[in-house]
Amino acid sequence: MAALRSMAISSLHSLSRYESCFLSSQFSKPLFINPSQNKPRFSISFCLKQSDREERQIQQEPSKEDDEEEEEEYWVVVAVRSRYNEIVIVDTVSSRYLLLDSTQNVHSVINKGGQNWTGSYWDEFASLPPIIPDGPIAIYGLGGGTAARLILELWPSMQLEGWEIDEILIEKARDYLGMSELEKPTSQGGRLSVLVDDALSPSQDATGRYAGIIVDLFADGKVLDQLQQVPIWHELASRLMPNGRIMVNCAGIETELQNGKPQLVLSDSAWMLNSTVKILSEAFPGQVSWKRTPDSQGLNFVALTGGLPDLSDWSNKVPVRLSETVKQWKLCETL
Repeated sequence: MAALRSMAISSLHSLSRYESCFLSSQFSKPLFINPSQNKPRFSISFCLKQSDREERQIQQEPSKEDDEEEEEEYWVVVAVRSRYNEIVIVDTVSSRYLLLDSTQNVHSVINKGGQNWTGSYWDEFASLPPIIPDGPIAIYGLGGGTAARLILELWPSMQLEGWEIDEILIEKARDYLGMSELEKPTSQGGRLSVLVDDALSPSQDATGRYAGIIVDLFADGKVLDQLQQVPIWHELASRLMPNGRIMVNCAGIETELQNGKPQLVLSDSAWMLNSTVKILSEAFPGQVSWKRTPDSQGLNFVALTGGLPDLSDWSNKVPVRLSETVKQWKLCETL
């Protein structure tokens, strides 16, 4: 892995003519959060500023709020177009990021110091194994493998099946985001199996196959339109073993803006403002739970099927870093 990163960094100056033309129009200035986007992913500048803020807290240094936005330094590793995406991989001093489609939002991150915690919604997915039966987990929307990497670190015997429709994206993730390492068995036999296919296409072979399914499917900054329909959720649920669960990244609230900035709704009925959580609740009445990440993690909703778990028991079974966050899950209830 270290050699791979070193090679990639050393070649950053030698972009092809095609990549240079692509970047001149798509990546000519630092990226910032666009609060009008439904997708709760982060821009490079947001990630860097959040990382800097956390470092100051660790060092107990006072943070300085500047009136003007500062440009953080980053380097382009890869910039290509595929049938499905505009794929850009960029380096910073501490991390490497995968940006996709015209929104230029971050879809995956790999930290260079060996730390697989991200401080964002990807970490939530790693809390799923203790509340599902023994069996494989499917990840629909594998991206660069950020969620898979943390899950295999914490649960090294887990069998993961990562579904991604974009073959070129998988190729670049193997070359530049370390995905090929995840495809090798761990010391306890767990591994990631990659399937290049449409995760939502009907499949009788998948019936009753998975203990859990992680759904992280977006296009152009929004949850896929197919996921706004009840029948597709019934189809996905048919792929679960008895007592299996689906955990879903549901994005944020598009209309929740004030003076151009996202606002945090704290009420127990906030889930009703998110269309994906609402459709899940319609598909599985009384069996959907939700939580919302804090402002520093994107203000997005995560949903869970199968009813509200025993939060105390769940808290005791996850790593310390997740023990308090899992207690924040609530059952979707109308007031």
